[in-house]
Amino acid sequence: MTTQTILPVDAQKLSGLSQRSGEPDWLKDSRLKALELAADLPLPKVEKTRIDRWNINNYGEYKTGGAWASLNEAPASVAGLIKDQEQGSLIIQQNSGAVYTSLAPGLAEQGVIFTDLQTAAREHGDLVQRYLHKAVLPEEHSIAALHAALWNGGVFLYVPKNVVIETPVQAVLLTDDAEAAFVPHILIVADANSSVTYVDNYVSDKTEAGLHNGAVEVFVGAGAAVRYATVHQLGEDTTDITYRRAVVENDGSIEWIIGEMNYGDTASDTKSVLKGNGASSDAKVIAVGSGAQKLSYTTQAQHFGRNTPSDMITRAVMRDSATSIINGITKIEKGATRADGQQTEKVLMLSPKARGDANPILLIDEDDVTAGHAASVGQVNYEQVYYLMSRGLTRHEAETLIIYGFLAPVVSQIPLEGLRNQLQSLVERKLGQ
Repeated sequence: MTTQTILPVDAQKLSGLSQRSGEPDWLKDSRLKALELAADLPLPKVEKTRIDRWNINNYGEYKTGGAWASLNEAPASVAGLIKDQEQGSLIIQQNSGAVYTSLAPGLAEQGVIFTDLQTAAREHGDLVQRYLHKAVLPEEHSIAALHAALWNGGVFLYVPKNVVIETPVQAVLLTDDAEAAFVPHILIVADANSSVTYVDNYVSDKTEAGLHNGAVEVFVGAGAAVRYATVHQLGEDTTDITYRRAVVENDGSIEWIIGEMNYGDTASDTKSVLKGNGASSDAKVIAVGSGAQKLSYTTQAQHFGRNTPSDMITRAVMRDSATSIINGITKIEKGATRADGQQTEKVLMLSPKARGDANPILLIDEDDVTAGHAASVGQVNYEQVYYLMSRGLTRHEAETLIIYGFLAPVVSQIPLEGLRNQLQSLVERKLGQ
């Protein structure tokens, strides 16, 4: 028996909203079909987590402000993230829709498309329809189905064949209205032998309860390379549920860099599907939990192609009474010969009430493969603290040094200096330093 899903909107209202937004008929039909699915599908199974007790029904109303004339209109919570972006590629979403869009000079002439997803569905419908909801499937569970029905704003990035974008493409997704729906969808398509770095930040600027139901779909063509960096720093009153999926063709590569710095309950699931031969995936996740947060982070790599390496590293620091479930899942399918799947999950607990659970999982249906895992959960080593204090450091300085040493193996591998500095600052803030 499954829990009945509470639908935040009826079919008639959803159809009217789609028509007022000027969406093509195929998209309206897609939304209505997903809404119908949501009514019958169960909630996702999140290990050792009662997600049904979370704030997962507070979607709000579709609300979007007018377009910004310039970046000078950005609130303080956004301004620091978009310095020197006037000539860069940038999308800003405020609540339910985009308010600012720019594409760096020269990229449009190369065929690059970078706009909000709702505009892309109207102007590049055939391309969007080919990929939308093909990686995060609405029939997986009710949360995914509701996302497919209600998504708004979002980002669409298309990089044509053989095009290499040298500078990062950036997006900021802001929720600052308690009554506004915040359900962005990110869709990235990198054609054969292309290359791009995409960076986004999720920010909340409100104190009332809200929900972010987000989805990310990345399609990496043959020989293409996509680096996807994301930082979530939503407030304690915002519940964050995010599903990320990448489908990688022959000799393509996906690199995930994820900073989970929310203050509210969070469940995220990041998966790379290595479909082609020689496809590769590298995932780095840093998380800090505080207060009474309930957190669930899952990282997955599914190998179909031959000679497919994957590496997953998650490091989480828990303080106060925060609890976390860290899952790493490597699945090697039959026929994926010479696949190599490696994963590491480590949790550091800073207080007696903090809890962490690291679960490495290997599912292997092929003989000629390499796979390995490592996991650890523990508290600060006070012998190390006393040693550092004997060298003249205070207890606070000693614990801080140990924490940074714990996170350093992941942070030091992040190739974007700006992102490294941002994560360092957010870690310090969450740890109260």
